[in-house]
Amino acid sequence: MAAYKDLSKEELLKEKKVLTKKFDQIKAQNLHLDMSRGKPSAAQLDLAMGMMDVLNSTSNLKCKAGVDCRNYGVLDGIPEAQELLADMTEVPANQIIIYGNSSLNIMFDTVARSMTHGVMGSTPWCKLDKVKFLCPVPGYDRHFAITEYFGIEMVNIPMTPDGPDMDMVEEYVNNDESVKGIWCVPKYSNPQGITYSDETVRRFARLKPAAEDFRIYWDNAYGIHHLYEDKQDHLIEILMECKKEGNPDMVYKFCSTSKVSFPGSGVAAIAASPANLEDIRKQMRIQTIGHDKLNQLRHVRFFKDIHGMVSHMKKHAEIMRPKFEAVLNVLDKELGDLEIGSWIRPRGGYFISFDALPGCAKAIVAKAKEAGLVMTEAGATYPYGKDPQDSNIRIAPSYPTPEELAIASEIFVLSVKLVSIDKILESK
Repeated sequence: MAAYKDLSKEELLKEKKVLTKKFDQIKAQNLHLDMSRGKPSAAQLDLAMGMMDVLNSTSNLKCKAGVDCRNYGVLDGIPEAQELLADMTEVPANQIIIYGNSSLNIMFDTVARSMTHGVMGSTPWCKLDKVKFLCPVPGYDRHFAITEYFGIEMVNIPMTPDGPDMDMVEEYVNNDESVKGIWCVPKYSNPQGITYSDETVRRFARLKPAAEDFRIYWDNAYGIHHLYEDKQDHLIEILMECKKEGNPDMVYKFCSTSKVSFPGSGVAAIAASPANLEDIRKQMRIQTIGHDKLNQLRHVRFFKDIHGMVSHMKKHAEIMRPKFEAVLNVLDKELGDLEIGSWIRPRGGYFISFDALPGCAKAIVAKAKEAGLVMTEAGATYPYGKDPQDSNIRIAPSYPTPEELAIASEIFVLSVKLVSIDKILESK
């Protein structure tokens, strides 16, 4: 079919009638489908069930340092867990602290600590007139929720195929002392699946911040979440780049096994310079006597090393890849020639980013919900939930079964078509 914008009013109305009939038939099935968040499916969770068996009442529960993991202590995490997550994050083991199950929790703590006590001796943010964060958009809604919660002003930075618009980043960071941080999902970004180019990472490392307490919040959530063995994105390691450029303290790097093992019971970590880590420990010593060392030990005994983790992620890819390809193939087949949307084919991560015609995203999500498909709220990928174009929609293919995904994809493309026709008819 020709592009919708090239059809006459009569042709569009005829197409709308056919599509509405299909939509109503699906709606009559009273479906309940969920593509709202990047949750692993039951099949993915099943991959890690062996972890439940590696420790039992007869197990040796001492880590290799001789510490009894049942007891208090070991603030930084047991050494073998540091080594495992350091390898996963591509940093030295002495530059990482192991936390509980959630990297989002660490990010929240890091912003909270900066608000109340400052960063490495600088003025606490709560005592400043204005604090700003740069937010690459579209981006991760939970990042934006943290900075919004603390009343931090968020500044949109458009994403490009190479990562954030670095001209804008440099302009803000190097000249505005109130800019204290930037949120980054540098590999297989949420939601676009973009990996920052080598030059983008190097430009980050070469920043000359006006604020001494400026930090890059480098959330490497999808570092090992490839969809293909033969087509994998590569990301330069940011801590080493910053050190090379004389900016060793400029970055906090976050990671977790949330989508590697069990999302509710994974292990999370922060990697940073020795000076940053010592600053973080000042809070941790008051906050906790140590995180769950049995869970750390469980992860190490199950995965053994980074090779075990990589092998495990290949099994995840076997489940995820067909789902991504199923959705992308439907988008290509049903919307490819209609000029009513665009999307990116990611090589990893958890999402497909769809850009509808301006002014259509909210209506498409609402339309899909009519037929029983719940999606991420339109606007969620922007600070304050305000997408200036009302066009970006985050598609999360991981949770539904393949059968559910086929129906969900059909509902989605029907919703896109119907809303787009109405939008185009407005101008006819």
